[in-house]
Amino acid sequence: MRELTLIRFSGAIRAVTVVAAGAPRSALLCAGLLVAAFLGGYSAGTQAQAPVAAAGDFPQRVIRIVVPYPPGGVTDIAARLVAPKMADQFGQAVVVENIAAAGGVVATNALAKTAADGYTLGVVFDSFATNPFLYKGVTHDPVKDFVPISLMVRSPQLLVVNPASGIKSMAEFLRAAREPNRVMFSTPGAGTSSRLSAELLKASAGLDITLISYRGGAQALNDLLGGQVTGMIASMSLVFPHVKTGRLTALGVSSPQRTPQAPEVPPISDSIPGFEAQSWTGMIAPAGTPPAIIEKIHGAVVKALAAPDVRQRLNEQGVEVVGSSAAEFGAWLQNESSRWGRVIQERKITVD
Repeated sequence: MRELTLIRFSGAIRAVTVVAAGAPRSALLCAGLLVAAFLGGYSAGTQAQAPVAAAGDFPQRVIRIVVPYPPGGVTDIAARLVAPKMADQFGQAVVVENIAAAGGVVATNALAKTAADGYTLGVVFDSFATNPFLYKGVTHDPVKDFVPISLMVRSPQLLVVNPASGIKSMAEFLRAAREPNRVMFSTPGAGTSSRLSAELLKASAGLDITLISYRGGAQALNDLLGGQVTGMIASMSLVFPHVKTGRLTALGVSSPQRTPQAPEVPPISDSIPGFEAQSWTGMIAPAGTPPAIIEKIHGAVVKALAAPDVRQRLNEQGVEVVGSSAAEFGAWLQNESSRWGRVIQERKITVD
């Protein structure tokens, strides 16, 4: 299946043809070459207009933020909120471009090969750390081939059920989920953090949950609201609005502590010790980007995230603004890759 993503830049529309996750590997590689050529061609064109600046003079031209996912999600929203704030600080345009294909693989493969000069950045979410364990077409290492800039936001997930299930607490859920074929969960897709969290839930508590993967969060949520499945564990931004209206019942939150957005919901770890799973969004740059440039970009991102209007918009999405240091994000990324990689391998999860 093919998608067409239109990218507007400097008044022109550039079209990049990309492929879905289920496409043959040859199609995925062709799409990767096309995106790489697009990114590389643009980089070469702008470098011809202006030489690479010293760190003290950075930036001297447009900065591009690549979001490897469709518009409208929390990652895209976070990128689009910080971009104009960064532009104000730098006195240069900061443009966000969406290049969506194969769970972000095509764009991040290409991003790893772009010039390490600070003018092409990425804003990615949690699947960035797990894609190498899931997709055969991944040609980059999320730790070695990129420089972390900042963990921008994170959000716990909510374990929710349809009220028609009759399940009202974690204790009731655990009893029901140990009965064969009683509990079914929807997930937005085989390689999503929702699916991985559900697998961790099953493994941590010895649960018998049937997992049904959909093509995206909207379909998975619709079947949950319609009663076709029992529940799901998913980002707060996806399910919490329906908890507030009473269409879903929240049983637990995946963070170690209660969350300010839903203080009445206990941590899942109160019932399943050690359980933790969080969605997150962070900014990266290609490996080799000079530390002084990373420091300047980091300062601009953290300042943008601290702006009251940005924090309010992000809080409305059900996420916590973090604005970590580059070192903290690097440690977080390495831990996420290692931890979820083990889950994927032990549970034999594949998408190819």
